[in-house]
Amino acid sequence: MRKIESISVFDMLKIGVGPSSSHTLGPWRAARRWITKLKKKNNFDKVEKITVELYGSLTLTGKGHATDIAVLLGLEGLDPQKFPIEDISGVIDRIKNEKQLSFNSERPIEFDAETQIIFNKKFKPFHPNGITFRALLSSGKRTTDTFYSIGGGFVVQEERKRAKAKQKLLKSFPYPIQSGKELLAFCNAENLKISELVLENEKSLASEEEINFRLKEIWKVMLDSMYTGCHTEGTLPGGLNVRRRAFDSHKNLIGDCAYNNAEEWITAIRGTEVKFRQILKWVSCFALAVNEVNASLGRVVTAPTNGSAGVIPAVMMYYMVIENHDANFEDIRQFMLVAGEIGSLFKKGATISAAMGGCQAEIGVSSAMAAGALTELMGGTPEQVLMASEIAMEHHLGLTCDPIAGLVQIPCIERNAMGAIKAINACEMALDTDAKNAKVPLDKVIETMWQTAKDMNSKYKETSEGGLAVNVALSDC
Repeated sequence: MRKIESISVFDMLKIGVGPSSSHTLGPWRAARRWITKLKKKNNFDKVEKITVELYGSLTLTGKGHATDIAVLLGLEGLDPQKFPIEDISGVIDRIKNEKQLSFNSERPIEFDAETQIIFNKKFKPFHPNGITFRALLSSGKRTTDTFYSIGGGFVVQEERKRAKAKQKLLKSFPYPIQSGKELLAFCNAENLKISELVLENEKSLASEEEINFRLKEIWKVMLDSMYTGCHTEGTLPGGLNVRRRAFDSHKNLIGDCAYNNAEEWITAIRGTEVKFRQILKWVSCFALAVNEVNASLGRVVTAPTNGSAGVIPAVMMYYMVIENHDANFEDIRQFMLVAGEIGSLFKKGATISAAMGGCQAEIGVSSAMAAGALTELMGGTPEQVLMASEIAMEHHLGLTCDPIAGLVQIPCIERNAMGAIKAINACEMALDTDAKNAKVPLDKVIETMWQTAKDMNSKYKETSEGGLAVNVALSDC
């Protein structure tokens, strides 16, 4: 039987810390995985000196993406899902001032971040985001491990060809899916919605109670990031002096409505004016809010990346405050399950790494995920769900990743708003169309996206060596 990678919705939607899933969350998780390997080999207590070398895109945009900070937090053994973000600066200041790590929060070890984190512009063959950990042991021996942050917080060690040859599955799904065609075949054969089929797959990994608990946690972080972003004013860190826009936009939209928390906020928004312009502004406001939180090392949900974290919550919020005032957790769960499955198709057939595919791999994929999920909530068939996802991605093909100063701010934050609006439009177009008349299958647009990614010049793949990153100087900002 053919083995198919089992990608869970919780692989595609992860709670973490901004600003980047591949440049922040990935290196953070890589450091923790390295510690786990050291312990398995009984080398952890023998480590006397550590050196970390960042390669390729992790070097070119690493400072702007806080990669060095993420490495330090990972080496301290801190959990990116739970560690209080307000404590990050204190930990970093301590390490830099004392020139000492609390290695895995267990033992002190001398570490000078200025000299022991090395930025190397060389690209490793397998993936642009390489990170190597080296340790000198008390025995005099040295140990080295290289990891690759391949997008969305995913971290691997094996190269792609070897990984395929040795692929190990945690557990086979009852409905193993590699393509959109296979997904539709299962839905039709079992007479299931996409969300229902995905739920059955998830139940092979965890109980329904655990699935619901984790999805509620994800939604809470999404809602909190929107709420926080809409209620925080000021300037984003990093030197571009980007003024937060969600605060002012939200203030104008919400008016004099009274509320005390995020849940009451949803009710308040439902009572505001909902003309077309206001709907556009609300959706954009939600997306901007999330990615302003992300840009300031806040807690967000990688969906499927941090740079595209605002699209899915903005579209879900649109459904809750505009389309269905009675929406509840069942709707949220349905949305997340569909979005996760669509995202997994792109990961299997192409990439969700901007360093591999440009921004089409981030905003494009998130827009496709949101479009498909919204379509099912709006009563669309599985065929219309895939059609909406295809439409959303088709009109992101070739989108470059060219962050100014290597920061996930310009044009990244605005692109989330545009991706959310495109997702809603793609949904409506699919709902108004007989999917039998679709000319471009989702699988073909995924294949095209991957071909486009391979053809794209490296300048436009999260290196800040082309596009807006070179045509707009810091002095212009």
